[in-house]
Amino acid sequence: MFANRAVSAMLPANDLERAKRWYAEVLGISPTESSPYGASYSFGGVTAYMYQSEFAGTAKHTLFTFTSSDVEADMKALRAKGVVFLDYDLPGLKTVNGLATFGPVKNAWAQDSEGNILGFVEGM
Repeated sequence: MFANRAVSAMLPANDLERAKRWYAEVLGISPTESSPYGASYSFGGVTAYMYQSEFAGTAKHTLFTFTSSDVEADMKALRAKGVVFLDYDLPGLKTVNGLATFGPVKNAWAQDSEGNILGFVEGM
């Protein structure tokens, strides 16, 4: 029933203006549409809608992941902009300096200005 329908990701923000600035300044992403109620971002066929929510940053999982051809170079560039990558030491998941390696796949995670967890992956 839903197999051929478009999908949207929902991205909560405590402070919409701060979040829009962070996505623009840190990730180089500008909204495709913006209103007092939120902002839409287009990522390769998927739309993410940023909206005001007091629950931003409360999810303990990755909200969405950006693909990368060189995640370590992306991490270096993001660190230069103040991004701190998360470290995990869990069964089956251990990061070293913010990077987890699963064979040819490399993953890193960081929080946006609102505390939402974003992923960065190479090799998928």
